[in-house]
Amino acid sequence: MRVAVFLGGSSAERDVSLASGREVIAALRSCGHDVVAVDPARGVLDDAEEARLSAEVAALPPAEAGASGPPLGDLLEHEAVRSADLVFVALHGGAGEDGRLQAALDLAGIRYTGSGPLGCGLAMDKDIAKRLMRSAGVPTAEWLMAPADPALVAERLGYPVIVKASKQGSTVGLSLVRAPEGLEEAVRLGFRHDDEVMIERYVPGRELTVGVVGEEALPTGEIISRHEIFDYECKYQPGMADEVFPADLAPNIAAEAERLALLTHRALKLGGYSRVDFRLDAQEGLWCLEANTAPGMTSASLLPKAGRAAGMSFPELCDRICRLAIAPGTSSA
Repeated sequence: MRVAVFLGGSSAERDVSLASGREVIAALRSCGHDVVAVDPARGVLDDAEEARLSAEVAALPPAEAGASGPPLGDLLEHEAVRSADLVFVALHGGAGEDGRLQAALDLAGIRYTGSGPLGCGLAMDKDIAKRLMRSAGVPTAEWLMAPADPALVAERLGYPVIVKASKQGSTVGLSLVRAPEGLEEAVRLGFRHDDEVMIERYVPGRELTVGVVGEEALPTGEIISRHEIFDYECKYQPGMADEVFPADLAPNIAAEAERLALLTHRALKLGGYSRVDFRLDAQEGLWCLEANTAPGMTSASLLPKAGRAAGMSFPELCDRICRLAIAPGTSSA
């Protein structure tokens, strides 16, 4: 099939998206698909521009968003996009993950991978997502939305707390705050990245993740980070985290994580594929952190590692994601 891979974009996660898109393109071509690269911040890429795509991700997100690029309506009318059988959305954050691009693709009648605009919007807004998780019976840590009085935070949540931009991914704008005097600065940082900031009870413990492809939960993985939280640097710099698939867990805990991941995927009305992250506390309680509708898609990313643990190579995973977009009931590549 002919696939237009959307990558890059203008969000704070641009570098990660370029790395994801570069590897998705290679994987799909290895499966025999005809692929074109499209950067909403630049337009349709020619061969020379595509060859310059980097797999490197800096230790910190870019200080400024990328260029805005051509109007989205014009881009979707480009022959390279209109002639494609589908768009593979390898964008992370911003308009590529919050549902705006998906709504435009729906209006243009263009098929695409992953969740629709409603699911993307629900998952991206962490406040709404946590409310839906609770309604579905998925445990998630107590939270408040900023601004909040430090005394109320201490009473309701206790310290330490996690402060994060409510509609960002890759831990952009996230801080671990150990005492009330650090709250104001952390909230200020969060507001630099978003118009809403969440203050969440910190759950110490093991970091787990479960990929979902179609209606199948992939094997649970564990992230062992060099930092206390799995932050941007640990996610994208070599040697900063060990990612173990399948995780060394009692079978009942792994099964429960996978059940809760599927429950979260359905509660947030997600489609195609996602990745759901958890903390496992000292009492073996699972707490859902968030769901990602456009998880990293380099061959070293978490979802591809979960796919390999389930017996799928990276090209097979990318191919299956495409086929789910064409025929949602498809269960294998």
